[in-house]
Amino acid sequence: MATLAKQFQREQYEAGRRRAEGLLMLPVALGLAVTFLALGYVAHVLWPRWPDIPVALDAPALPIVVSGVVFNVPPAAIRVPVQRRPGAQERLDLAYLWPALTPPEPTTNPSLEAQSRSERRIFVTIAANGGRLTPVERLKMIYPRYLQPEPTAGPDGLTLMKFQDVSPYRGEDLAFDANAPGRFLARCSRDGSGSTRGTCLAERLIGEADITVRFPSDWIADWRSVANGIDRLVGQLRPSGI
Repeated sequence: MATLAKQFQREQYEAGRRRAEGLLMLPVALGLAVTFLALGYVAHVLWPRWPDIPVALDAPALPIVVSGVVFNVPPAAIRVPVQRRPGAQERLDLAYLWPALTPPEPTTNPSLEAQSRSERRIFVTIAANGGRLTPVERLKMIYPRYLQPEPTAGPDGLTLMKFQDVSPYRGEDLAFDANAPGRFLARCSRDGSGSTRGTCLAERLIGEADITVRFPSDWIADWRSVANGIDRLVGQLRPSGI
């Protein structure tokens, strides 16, 4: 009986020791698992990948989603090469010849200030609205506190108002169609010294995406053509059925 008792005690001791060793190995196993997962993630991130094949400039228009809105954009109109891909993107930077509203030749890419009179361009940015007020809401709620009180008559029925010199919009003018400010409202800087040209910013809100069109401020003299051109451009970017 004594021998059986000793054998039982020895077996209990061995079983307890194995359980203790197993408990000690558990943190080690967990640490090794975490280490292997971390190494696997690093290897996945750093592993060399074959670069995406760039979209040809003469390829058909790409379906690109900005802030949940689908736009059809010709690759040649996209100014930033990394943006020349279909799918969701945070913003788009585009350029079009004016008044044809066709993409420019890929061999030249002048800035708005440097472009010649014979090759006029407009520049377009599409980005998320981010909850900002619409241009018409700003005209009613924000701009009045910064504008000089007296408007002036602009070309062809346009209303012009100057911003006060102490405002955040110093050196800019507001130009809008009083009868339909939602169709044409632009904030314009004035011509600077030398060859620096003033520019205008006109916005359209499509869903949650802002379309901002930038053009020379001297085009205000023919603002109705500019408004019609922006309408046509939005129609090209958002054809019926999208």
